[in-house]
Amino acid sequence: MGASILQMPVSGYGREPAGMSVTILPDPLVLRPRSMRVVRQTIRFCTSQDGVRLAFGVHGDGPPLVRVATWLTHLQYDWDSPLWRHWLDGLAAGRTLVRYDERGSGLSDRDVSRISLDAWVDDLEAVVDAAGLEQFSLLGLSNGGAIAVAYAVRHPERVSNLVLCGAFAQGRLRRDPSSDARAEADALLAMIRTGWGRANPAFRRAFTTLFVPDATHEQMGWFDELQRISATPETAALMRLAREEIDITDLVPQVVTPTLAFHAHDDAAVPFEQGRALASGIPRARFVPLDGRNHILLADEPAWEVFLRELDAFVPRRSSDDDIADELLTARETEVLEHVAAGMTNDMIARELFVSVRTVERHLGNMYRKLGLHGKSGRAAIAARAASLIHTHPES
Repeated sequence: MGASILQMPVSGYGREPAGMSVTILPDPLVLRPRSMRVVRQTIRFCTSQDGVRLAFGVHGDGPPLVRVATWLTHLQYDWDSPLWRHWLDGLAAGRTLVRYDERGSGLSDRDVSRISLDAWVDDLEAVVDAAGLEQFSLLGLSNGGAIAVAYAVRHPERVSNLVLCGAFAQGRLRRDPSSDARAEADALLAMIRTGWGRANPAFRRAFTTLFVPDATHEQMGWFDELQRISATPETAALMRLAREEIDITDLVPQVVTPTLAFHAHDDAAVPFEQGRALASGIPRARFVPLDGRNHILLADEPAWEVFLRELDAFVPRRSSDDDIADELLTARETEVLEHVAAGMTNDMIARELFVSVRTVERHLGNMYRKLGLHGKSGRAAIAARAASLIHTHPES
């Protein structure tokens, strides 16, 4: 049966017409930095074992990488996010990235009663099957790490590489069942139920500062709004409580997939010790500590470049001999390159990428060095090189 087109606003969520197993939404078009090509995001729907319909998105080209759903996502709203844009670019550079909205949130079905680790693993199974993936790399961020581990243990033949970042084996109430921990968890749940859906973001800002304490005012405002539109207050509270009760300690030593784990030293959302303990329990896993305190790595912090460099060395990706961005430059450097080619000044680039002018200058200096350019001619040479790439590869 042919798929139909479904128009919907950014703040909405999708339900395909009765009898339709797959619905394709209009494709947003953007220039993505590593290849300078036009990238299309295709959003489709699939059905989990219990009938819940899940929205999943696909973009990029190359070996598949699946990003496990986490708390607070919205496939369409995230596409131009100042917090997630560099993730979408970096993860899909030389790869096909598959991601999906968790049951109860984003473009997936909102009215759900079953929220648990088993349900989340079932959902991941449904998405990768609907996407037609036989074997793939798997990325678990935050609570997505527990889902990724559980899936990798259940289907070791399908996961070629496992990447964890900011992950944990035990939720807050499992690792600390004390009355103080319960009181803190109850307070956070009360804040969600009381203030989640309000126009005033005061209640939601508490979660924003836990996840991205170093974010700019604009980035924090975006994350505040993501919380409001991604799920209803009651569903968000149920999702949070389910995460507090996660415990995969019995599964951790059963992982046989090559594993790379990251964790920020001062992560306020998930303690560093949780990431270290998870990595140490997985046979032969490699652990990379990151400097910083953001649970969601920001594009302008050194930890992001470390993460991307290690990821590219560990997870398969398509190489392109004629694309200097794929071969030499980081995702952020190639994004700066794109804007230089468009004739933007350093001040304009800084505003567009939500970074300082000094950071833009640092990226340009790195590019000059890598490409063997010097002096005043360097910027003109970089612009000409980028313009040539865009002309040669107008779309993927």
